[in-house]
Amino acid sequence: MRGFYLAYPQLLAADNQHAPRVESAADNQHAPRDESAGSSATASGAWRPGLLHPALSWTHYRLLLKVERREVRDFYEIEALRSGWSARQLERQINSLLFERLLKSRDKRGVLALANEGLLPARPRDAIKDPYVLEFLDLPQSHRLVESRVEEALLNQLQAFLLELGSGFAFVGRQRRLTLDGDHFYPDLVFYHVKLKCYVVIDLKVGKLGHGDLGQMLLYVNYYDREVATAEDNPTIGLILCSEKNDAVVRYVLADRNEQVFASRYQLHLPTEAQLQDELRRELAQLEGATPTTTLPGEGPA
Repeated sequence: MRGFYLAYPQLLAADNQHAPRVESAADNQHAPRDESAGSSATASGAWRPGLLHPALSWTHYRLLLKVERREVRDFYEIEALRSGWSARQLERQINSLLFERLLKSRDKRGVLALANEGLLPARPRDAIKDPYVLEFLDLPQSHRLVESRVEEALLNQLQAFLLELGSGFAFVGRQRRLTLDGDHFYPDLVFYHVKLKCYVVIDLKVGKLGHGDLGQMLLYVNYYDREVATAEDNPTIGLILCSEKNDAVVRYVLADRNEQVFASRYQLHLPTEAQLQDELRRELAQLEGATPTTTLPGEGPA
């Protein structure tokens, strides 16, 4: 309770328009009280992180207390309300280090916006994570794993997969056939992003990503842009989920399409924070010639 007081000293500030909610044993649930209240409050600006909100239960606040850094805790608080996360979903996002995984595509200003405003995708890159954590599939990390088994497991756990993808993704279909002069192609999964207003084509790759896989995804994206998307839709996003990739190959193959087609690794187990920070440093060193400017949470300049 002392930690709770120190983390939320302004919980019942005078300008907080939400009165405390009296709970009964019957409604002591692990789900948010009122998802619509959470989204409207965050949108209207009447609420800010650190103030009591009726859509967050005591269980939510107990989980948030485990996040030591204030800016990271604010992010999870905002996203829990905006996305209507249950306490269990919030716990999973904290344990899978969602905030740290989203840092990879952002500069210092983007990191501050993420901490202060939550995730507001304005461009395709904002909706992409690297890596994706698919521990809920309960699949072994094995060279014998095949794409069809991963795809089947993802569809069986579609709700959990949508949570990992992030808000805004709507499932369209699987193995939707594309026919070009008698040749048939089958993208693994197709989604539509309702916030970015574009199709998202996802292909699964077990093993190391090759240039042929990237070329195939470019074909899918071009097809959807020209044959499926309407004038009101934005350019299609292509995402390849692979267990291993060569970043140099990705950069050279995609070239000017790297804001529309992405290759992200997936992991079948939860990463540690140290693993993700090592990955961030490696990515920044490659992109900026070993002189990264982004500061990792809780650290000085890298």
